[in-house]
Amino acid sequence: MLWATAAIGLFVGLWAAVWPHSFYTSFPGLGRVWIAADGPYNEHLIRDVGSLYVALAAASIAATFSRTPDAGRVIGVAWAVFGIPHFIYHATHFAEMAPLDVVGNAVSLGASLLLGVVLMLPGQTQKKEMEL
Repeated sequence: MLWATAAIGLFVGLWAAVWPHSFYTSFPGLGRVWIAADGPYNEHLIRDVGSLYVALAAASIAATFSRTPDAGRVIGVAWAVFGIPHFIYHATHFAEMAPLDVVGNAVSLGASLLLGVVLMLPGQTQKKEMEL
């Protein structure tokens, strides 16, 4: 799950941080446009959001090298705290989107949020320790 969050963060983050105008006009790709439909181009804002995603990815990667489940839980908290308002914002604007874009937004944002929530859950080892 940590590698999945890292992949999401690197895909979105590097595209936005390194090629902000392309991200603005072309994200998520495949002929769909989700960012430009939401207002005028702001290079600073897009690069900042890209950097946030890259930072989340870097933390996810670092957590994979930890020998404790706590690192994964902390990353889960970060992804969930970021993902909840991000999902809510987009969900409150679904009426303005084409049906395919609603599905794409709900699935992609819901998946990254769900990964964060699942990462926060106690693992089997911790559950067994709590029972003792």
